[in-house]
Amino acid sequence: MLAKFPIVAFVATSDASRAKAFYGGVLGLPLISEDEFAVVFDAHGTMLRVAIVGEVVLAPYTVLGWDVDDIAATVRGLATAGVQFERYPWMEQDKIGIWSAPSGAKVAWFKDPDGNVLSVSQH
Repeated sequence: MLAKFPIVAFVATSDASRAKAFYGGVLGLPLISEDEFAVVFDAHGTMLRVAIVGEVVLAPYTVLGWDVDDIAATVRGLATAGVQFERYPWMEQDKIGIWSAPSGAKVAWFKDPDGNVLSVSQH
């Protein structure tokens, strides 16, 4: 029923200005619109609605991620832009924070200013 329609991604923020600076300025996503309900970005053809809420309830897992061509270059570029990558003591991550999964996929995690867990991965 929904297979022919594009998906819309959502993440929450309690501070629209801070989210706009992070998703637009740091991550480089083009701003589509903003109003009292959300700051909306174009994530390579997918609408990303950063919903404005009174209080962000954090999920203990990744809520949004990007599949990239070169994860090491992406992590270095994001780090240069001020993104801090997460370190998990139960995972063996390389010096820049990338974990290599048994499948061969590589993943690195970071948080937005509200604490939402985001990732970049290379498959």
